[in-house]
Amino acid sequence: MRIGLATYEFRNKNIDFNIGQIKRGLREASGKADILCFGEAFLQGFDSLCWDFETDKHIAVTQSSEIMNSVCRLSLKYGVDLIFGYIEREDESIYSSCAVITNGQLTHNYRRISHGWKVFWRTDDHYKEGNTVVEFNYKGYPIMIAICGDMWDCQERFKTDGLLIWPIFVNFKLEEWEQVEKEAYAKQALLSAERTMMIDSLSPETEPNGVGGTFYFCNGEIIQSAEYGVESIMIIEI
Repeated sequence: MRIGLATYEFRNKNIDFNIGQIKRGLREASGKADILCFGEAFLQGFDSLCWDFETDKHIAVTQSSEIMNSVCRLSLKYGVDLIFGYIEREDESIYSSCAVITNGQLTHNYRRISHGWKVFWRTDDHYKEGNTVVEFNYKGYPIMIAICGDMWDCQERFKTDGLLIWPIFVNFKLEEWEQVEKEAYAKQALLSAERTMMIDSLSPETEPNGVGGTFYFCNGEIIQSAEYGVESIMIIEI
């Protein structure tokens, strides 16, 4: 199985641009990867919400929306399955979620269970966390998804003998990654899985900077990493 980790730029509140990035990634990964993974909240951009539900409900998307269907069609067209973060709306609730698209269909949907994705002292009960953590099977391989702070707040719920996929968004400076952070994330990942793929995005809009931070960890060590600040797809074969 070949897994692609896409360190790509997103733009906040610009779904058209971000879908274009997903399309570009699928085109690049076609024939090279079975499944392509993007970071947390990639579809809308991590800082796309203003924490007013009447405004935010228009940028959040439902599982059955035409936007989601269009991404499914792109995945099918290029023959590459997808994992990507997005801001999800269901009825009157908004979640930080992660979609898994296989064979052109949304086959698994995970909702972040930790509350660090939102400015929780400003939000009301429209902004919710999920409560279900389950593995799914991909090409005979068990996979668990955790989103960003899940692995710091409740890592015990993500223990797996399979593969952990960990979409995140952080805006560490390059020197922070180089000096400390990448080792800390590798050690944290080992609390739940021997093998973890962590995917961060680029965000030049974000201060101090969004330089990425995409890694393949194995037994608490960094096996492979993407170049900081450069759009790329890192292919890992397992």
